[in-house]
Amino acid sequence: MEEKKKLRIRTERCKGCGLCINVCPSGHLSMSDGVNKRGSKYVTLKEGGKCTLCGMCAVICPDCAIEIREDEG
Repeated sequence: MEEKKKLRIRTERCKGCGLCINVCPSGHLSMSDGVNKRGSKYVTLKEGGKCTLCGMCAVICPDCAIEIREDEG
């Protein structure tokens, strides 16, 4: 059985530093127009983009706001 994974962004933890955007090889991430409860812009997935699930964004995030998880759906 093939293991399915997906990228999860915990927007409430994001401080909008943009490190993940800079390291993403597929250009799949962008900064939001809105702000989270911390008053910071946060990272979102671009619509129609193709995430390779390489995990570089999760590794570089200083706030552990991004993770690669098993898709439960």
